[in-house]
Amino acid sequence: MLTEKERIKLDEEISHLPYPSAACIEALKIVQDERGWVSDQGVTDIAEHLQMSAEQVDSVATFYNLIFRKPVGRHVVLMCDSISCWVLGYEELIKHFKHKLNITWGETTSDDRFTLLPIPCLGTCDRAPAMIIDDELHRDLTIEKLDEILSTYE
Repeated sequence: MLTEKERIKLDEEISHLPYPSAACIEALKIVQDERGWVSDQGVTDIAEHLQMSAEQVDSVATFYNLIFRKPVGRHVVLMCDSISCWVLGYEELIKHFKHKLNITWGETTSDDRFTLLPIPCLGTCDRAPAMIIDDELHRDLTIEKLDEILSTYE
């Protein structure tokens, strides 16, 4: 069941659209923002509210790589793996990151602090290598800068 807060946000989105199912992506984002990820129950809740099948909602959820269908850490790290980032030190950064936090792609640290995911491009090639943690963009990364940034996230 959607929470009252989720329903209010979703109904606001629906009010601007020609039919409820057009709000599917926004519904997924709303549920993820409130719950941290979109569980099977979340998919079902959205489907009922939008008058769609759970399969239809799930097909949208699994298409978009920023809709999380399994639990993630408190902070999601999206590490850019574009060619510019590769050329400017991505491999050393990711090696350091994986060693420091003892995780690899798609994993979450044992304290549920970070989840590490690749992203194809952040559109900041002139300031590569780059990553996003939650909604914050970090550019011109070095190992030292990476350590400093990670230390600021609880």
